[in-house]
Amino acid sequence: MSSFTDVTVLGSAGTASPSIEYSLLSPMLIVFGVAVLGVLIEAFAPRRIRYPVQLVLGVAGLAAAFVAVLLLAGTRSTAMMGSVAVDGPTLFLQATILLVSIPAVLLIAERGSGNTAEVIAQHDALGSFTPQASSVPGSVAEQEAVKVGIAQTEVFPLTLFAVGGMLLFPASNDLLTMFVALEVFSLPLYLLCGLARRRRLLSQEAALKYFLLGAFSSAFFVFGIALLYGYAGTVTLSGIADAARIGSGTDAFLWLGTALVAVGLLFKVGAVPFHSWIPDVYQGAPTPITSFMATATKIAAFGAILRVFYVALPNEYVNWRPLMWAVAILTMVVGSIVAVTQTDMKRMLAYSAIAHTGFILTAVVADSDAGLASAMFYLLAYGFSTVGAFAVVSLVRDADGEVATLTRWAGLGRRSPLVGVVFALFLLAFAGIPLTSGFIGKFAVFSAAAEGGAAPLVIVGVLCSAIAAYFYVRVIVLMFFTESAEDAPTVVVPSALTSSVIGLGAGVTLILGILPQPALDLAERAADFVH
Repeated sequence: MSSFTDVTVLGSAGTASPSIEYSLLSPMLIVFGVAVLGVLIEAFAPRRIRYPVQLVLGVAGLAAAFVAVLLLAGTRSTAMMGSVAVDGPTLFLQATILLVSIPAVLLIAERGSGNTAEVIAQHDALGSFTPQASSVPGSVAEQEAVKVGIAQTEVFPLTLFAVGGMLLFPASNDLLTMFVALEVFSLPLYLLCGLARRRRLLSQEAALKYFLLGAFSSAFFVFGIALLYGYAGTVTLSGIADAARIGSGTDAFLWLGTALVAVGLLFKVGAVPFHSWIPDVYQGAPTPITSFMATATKIAAFGAILRVFYVALPNEYVNWRPLMWAVAILTMVVGSIVAVTQTDMKRMLAYSAIAHTGFILTAVVADSDAGLASAMFYLLAYGFSTVGAFAVVSLVRDADGEVATLTRWAGLGRRSPLVGVVFALFLLAFAGIPLTSGFIGKFAVFSAAAEGGAAPLVIVGVLCSAIAAYFYVRVIVLMFFTESAEDAPTVVVPSALTSSVIGLGAGVTLILGILPQPALDLAERAADFVH
């Protein structure tokens, strides 16, 4: 259990004083405040200064929120009448979300450099986003916007609103607050997915699919909340746990409500059979948004899953464990096998993300402090490797934009050795090769699952890791040991923004693989929910 100390926040009336409540909520308040300020800048600031101001404001806001999380270290308390829990897992996951969101924002801000005509054809200087979201793809209005170099800067406040919702999601101590957080970060993502500058129709199709399936999953989540309320007479997680312990309601309401809430949460992490949106959305969304969703969204959603099952349903472990066993096995098997058949880099990484979801679910099944700590460490390690990998994908281009077709990556490692080596590092981390963060993460979650009596699940995980290693190594062989075609794409020289993202991702991947103990110790100390 964690060594975190309890913090008393009650005033004379038995409620938290406003100043302490604000301090507990400070990371979220900072991000939401900066997002609102970004909206005002979009409304009133001259267009020529919006881009640099939004970039500086976004990065500074996320950094300030991270500092606020650090200042809350050691806190174990609740705020907002008990609806928000501030404890070890909340702070660890919030810090992780903020740390991966900063490089994601830098990717969103990437605009390239150089002569305008050359950049539009080769470097995509206007960025990954359409200059005019309201215009019809390929229309005259869109073409005129491209010619004058209009940059879409609304993406910055939208991203910050999504981050704010993600910070609240794993901190939610009742199901209604969790649902509000779910919608707050989902709605901006639906919009951001449809803003790709290239392949506009594919991007809009991805956004529509994500929206429709997300609406269905939210409906399941709300229906589950209603059933759990009918069972327990409360939507607080601790209240549901108390009702389940004494058996105060109809068990059918509890089991069905748990299943429906799980559907809504498992959709967000992309677990099978709720994964169908992942490949299409990852492929169609702008690559910086794909990177953001693949990291921050997964971290926030797993934080909510851990809190629901570990806080609200610990006494129902025997009932929900078979469900999570089945989902974890299906997710690992489907993600690993289908990834082998992919011919598009972003779709391959999408199915890779699905497989990793299954690996993390093995830690959830452990239902122990070791499982909680290993899941949090895995999310930290996976987040930085993923954001770095998608940053590399954004560099491989031809005159039509990013090149994701696998066969056209042939010989890329020979033409651009540094980029090839860095991307190979990320792929080896995904495969779980020693001396990378992925190996330590998989070892931690499998160890926790084995200690929790889920040895068969670990065996499936190891076999699926071996299958996954095949398609990762296949890409490495393609980059370094295959001749390139005549129309091979070029690797754009990255700007300082993208270079910093790739460097950060590679650095953290190596550090957590070689010297993981400080991060593991931090995750172990944080593995204690407040009830």
